[in-house]
Amino acid sequence: MKNSSVTHHIAHPLDDSEAVVERWVFRHRAVLLLLFLGLSIWLGLQALQLRPQASFEKMIPTGHAYIQNYLAHQSDLKGLGNAVRIVVETTEGDIFTPEFQDILRQVHDEVFYIHGVDRGSLKSLWSAAVRWQEVTEQGFAGGPVIPPSYDGSSRSIEQLKSNTFKSGQIGSLVANNLKSAVIYAPLYDRDPDTGEALDYTRFSADLERLVRDKYQSDTVRIRITGFAKVVGDLIEGLAQVVLFFAAAVAITTILLYRYCRCLKSTLIAVFCSIAAVVWLLGLLNVLQIGLDPYSMLVPFLVFAIGVSHAVQILNAITHEAAKGASRLKAAQRAFRALYVAGLVALVSDGVGFATLMVIEIAVIQDLALAASIGIAAIILTNLVLLSILISYSGMSQGSVQRLKAVEARDRQPVWEGLSAFARKPLAGVSVVLAVLMFGAGLYLSQGLKIGDLDPGAPELRPDSTYNRDIAFITANYATSTDLFVVMIKTSAQQCSAYEVLDKVDQLEWRLVQLPGVQSTFSLADFSKLYMSAMNEGHPKLKGLNRNQSMMDAASIKAPVGLFNGSCSLLPVLVYLDDHKAATLESVVAAVDDFAHEHDTDSFQVLQAAGNAGIEAATNIVIAQSQNTMLLWVYGVVTTLVLLTFRSLRAAICIMVPLALTSVLCQVLMVYLGIGVKVATLPVIALGVGIGVDYGIYIYSRLEALLKTGMGLQQAYFITLKTTGKAVAFTGFTLAIGVGTWYFSPIKFQADMGVLLTFMFLWNMLGALTLLPALAHFLLKPAKREVNESVAQSSAVNTLPSEQRACA
Repeated sequence: MKNSSVTHHIAHPLDDSEAVVERWVFRHRAVLLLLFLGLSIWLGLQALQLRPQASFEKMIPTGHAYIQNYLAHQSDLKGLGNAVRIVVETTEGDIFTPEFQDILRQVHDEVFYIHGVDRGSLKSLWSAAVRWQEVTEQGFAGGPVIPPSYDGSSRSIEQLKSNTFKSGQIGSLVANNLKSAVIYAPLYDRDPDTGEALDYTRFSADLERLVRDKYQSDTVRIRITGFAKVVGDLIEGLAQVVLFFAAAVAITTILLYRYCRCLKSTLIAVFCSIAAVVWLLGLLNVLQIGLDPYSMLVPFLVFAIGVSHAVQILNAITHEAAKGASRLKAAQRAFRALYVAGLVALVSDGVGFATLMVIEIAVIQDLALAASIGIAAIILTNLVLLSILISYSGMSQGSVQRLKAVEARDRQPVWEGLSAFARKPLAGVSVVLAVLMFGAGLYLSQGLKIGDLDPGAPELRPDSTYNRDIAFITANYATSTDLFVVMIKTSAQQCSAYEVLDKVDQLEWRLVQLPGVQSTFSLADFSKLYMSAMNEGHPKLKGLNRNQSMMDAASIKAPVGLFNGSCSLLPVLVYLDDHKAATLESVVAAVDDFAHEHDTDSFQVLQAAGNAGIEAATNIVIAQSQNTMLLWVYGVVTTLVLLTFRSLRAAICIMVPLALTSVLCQVLMVYLGIGVKVATLPVIALGVGIGVDYGIYIYSRLEALLKTGMGLQQAYFITLKTTGKAVAFTGFTLAIGVGTWYFSPIKFQADMGVLLTFMFLWNMLGALTLLPALAHFLLKPAKREVNESVAQSSAVNTLPSEQRACA
């Protein structure tokens, strides 16, 4: 009786129950097709107008206390935020020649007129604000390092050399070996006239065209560093990213054709997945969000997720066609069987990505929004549009006949072998191995670091032009490019008070004891130099003087930038060997301890400015947000799975493999020396979003077969021949496509390629091996009993009955 009931449902799947969504979609398929066509054209035109963009403010956690301190005093800290350094190096002799100085002056003038440069804060030997000072018998003497009378003569060159040594710029604006000089150019984040964000693409191109290309020669080398140049290089490398994306699309297309052996359905599936990317890019332009270098992987993820769902639909349609269904009926039945599971998977993806919004860094929030928009596009393009297009084109007879031949084989060793994970002893072995790997992973992942683990810009290869330029500055200048600024806030007109400067001096002494700190400089240091200078340079008198008049006199002679106009804020400049996480953590901890000991109403120690200070704040936010983000991702996705399957056992079967992959991915990051930062933090969340698709599809198909009375292993064997085969193909195909990123000249993309390849494969393996093993132990005994007669009857025509159960 039970068998006949099953057979009846198989024979009449559409007559017994009608799905409202499926009926509505296919009843209006012509209208929907025209609507999708018009929408694709419009969004395609919008996508063509999208331009890569980046913002310094979007890269930093503006809500963090350190950044708020910096922004509140930004006007008093000219040049201590977003800036570039242009190094002009001579390969012949030193910088004290008329020829070199002429080149340096021309480069200075070129940089002065580049759009985006804060001209009032531009510094080089040719800046009037860069001055020399000395104590003479008549008192203090000084002036610009390069005086108005400079004419390139031997006498002028000797005067320039003397002034340079007296200026204290050796190691800062002039190299220790006197073979190069720096032009330091602070930047506006927004154009003061238009309010528009700085165009980093244009700015970086201007630096290359107007400076490096124009002045670099056999005798002169140009080196450029700074956030703007990093972003510019990443955007410039976007063309190569597009090439790798195209390679991934080509690889996916070839493998998809070999999988389904139907050219028209392959092209339709790829077209729908690319359409989702086009919709995403078009919507980003409409919403004026933009696409920055750190979210460049989102379009590929959207394409990958689209292909994943397309493969499931093509697989289901081919099975229906093999049973004799017409083009329209095959598409209808496949859509009815899969749209619920597909919709749940995609909603889980979108909501999971949206949880990245808890990280208060605008660039990550933009990435989360972009990924969520892409998922919304996939729901329409790869669930609805794909099914409609296939209902017109159908599957080729070659594809259908090939499937029939495969299904007719007596033995299918791969699927039979994998189905053994649904019963003892392999189920037990799989679970035990998973527990051991999870425990080992948790232990090893404790070595995961927050922030950059390498000097230079880790987004670029170590041998990139930018990182070679950074290495040159580090090797040839006493003051590195990694600057941490501590802000000392006092009462008005009290920044030069002895008590204040004494505390600042104590803070500097603590900081210079730390490994990774090169040197420090502040008004306290200048005041000590002033005291020594006032006493014929006697080294024993190089100290702070309790005579307040003397301290006030020293502050009057201090260079611009050592305190603000109201003498209520003075920066302490801390030059670091690098911006590695450990270096920044030690500096932050030391300053925090000092502030805890010495802060009063009239003396406050505030962190932090400078590129290293801003990065320290970013690392703190990421460290605080990392676990919160993961809890939100897993909490939201688990809740959606629970609401869909209404079973805690189902949620465990689907989510545990994802959790194992996340932990192992963190271990891989430790092994590869990849820190958790703005560029890498979203990867784990995105990996969960992709992986949950595999589990939902497999469990949905498995549950449908179990409801017919099948035993677990038999049901899983049939699941593997349909959904499991598609999951395995998707995992391998996407891993191969993204694996090509390893050869990208952009290290950030190469790292993402390695991590995503790992997550594609492990999520696939977890869904195919660990999920059935957990099901063996967690599903109710009644569902694990093998009813051979029902199993044999259901095996003849499982897919329609399963589709009806899913619907």
